[in-house]
Amino acid sequence: MSFLKRLKEKFSTQQSEESSEKFKSGLEKTRNSFSFKVNDLLKRFRKVDEEFFEELEEILIGADVGVHTVLDIIDQLKDVARTKNIQNPMELRSAITEKLAEMLQKEESDNKLNIQTDGMTVILFVGVNGVGKTTTIGKLAHQLKNVGKKVILAAGDTFRAGAIDQLEVWGERAGVDVIKHHEGADPAAVIYDSIQAAKSRKADVLLCDTAGRLQNKVNLMNELSKVKRVIEREIPGAPHEVLLVVDATTGQNAMNQAKTFGQSTDVTGLVLTKLDGTAKGGIVLAIRHELDIPVKFVGLGEKIDDLQEFDADQFVYGLFAGTEEE
Repeated sequence: MSFLKRLKEKFSTQQSEESSEKFKSGLEKTRNSFSFKVNDLLKRFRKVDEEFFEELEEILIGADVGVHTVLDIIDQLKDVARTKNIQNPMELRSAITEKLAEMLQKEESDNKLNIQTDGMTVILFVGVNGVGKTTTIGKLAHQLKNVGKKVILAAGDTFRAGAIDQLEVWGERAGVDVIKHHEGADPAAVIYDSIQAAKSRKADVLLCDTAGRLQNKVNLMNELSKVKRVIEREIPGAPHEVLLVVDATTGQNAMNQAKTFGQSTDVTGLVLTKLDGTAKGGIVLAIRHELDIPVKFVGLGEKIDDLQEFDADQFVYGLFAGTEEE
């Protein structure tokens, strides 16, 4: 049985079907530009040769998978073809999907959110302006509240006009409290007060918003470091997650942001927003493989419940669903 068919069976339960449908619809643009091209390639070629791999390489690079990642994938597929003496390109279909899934999830627990079972969980959100950071915080607050967690939001982005108001709107939608100061206040002071409020109200999770842009990159990173130090001082072992939010539609620019923030803020996981709005969802593979940062969530729509916990198998299934001849 092929890898895709095994995934189809795996996601046949009602709950899995609902989740896999979101991945399928959210990845439609990428599937149409990437997976169908792969499928066409497999059908056009009579044999697995150097020309076949060159065309596959072009398709992967065109989907923003990234040159280094593509070269690794191609090398691994060549090894599979050689070891198993595969001549027919159609026989490589399962190997392609399986390699992508392996690359996205190296450990079973990779993509799980680090929620503390004893004491409060603090999650720090970082990322440039306009990537959907505040929206992501609101959606995650909604999710966590729905599973019985008491959540508080910290309005630590005091520099962007309207950021505090935007977080308050999301707090109302999710039904959670927001701790704030005035616009232009010291973000570290906001985070400090938010921690004290969260402790006194016995919150389970504190979600901290931060600025996405100051006068220059050095100032921004210094400000984030200061915020992080306050959290570490007040709650030993925190923050339990530093989630970098990047906009999937920006392609290789998302990779550059991941590199910059990863070097400066000890990023523990990624949230890729607007994945439904791009035909180049391969950026997920590039970031995961080249930076070794696990993807925790993906944004597959604008509704409050469209933030999906990332699952490598769901992603690959959503990417290739409907392209395999049953």
